[in-house]
Amino acid sequence: MFILIVGCGRVGSAVAKQALDNGHEVSVLDSDPLSHERLDKDQTTTWEDVGGRFTVGTALEIDALIEAGIDQAEVFMAATKGDNTNLVIAQIAQRRFK
Repeated sequence: MFILIVGCGRVGSAVAKQALDNGHEVSVLDSDPLSHERLDKDQTTTWEDVGGRFTVGTALEIDALIEAGIDQAEVFMAATKGDNTNLVIAQIAQRRFK
């Protein structure tokens, strides 16, 4: 299953790591390039080396969502620090990309 997670904070990175460990394809989108460090923490290899994807971009921009793989996603999770942002991103994902 292909999972796209927007937001690589504590929640987003934890869910991403768990999903990848369970054999899913996981792509993470975050506007902060340094948030990638959460995905590599406590790992012997990098996030990408174990099959994860990471995209730097703003989830309110369609191009960033497409680059992160939203058109392939079977599961979408909005886990940014802003509730209103999460609602808008989830509506974009549902209405534009089903």
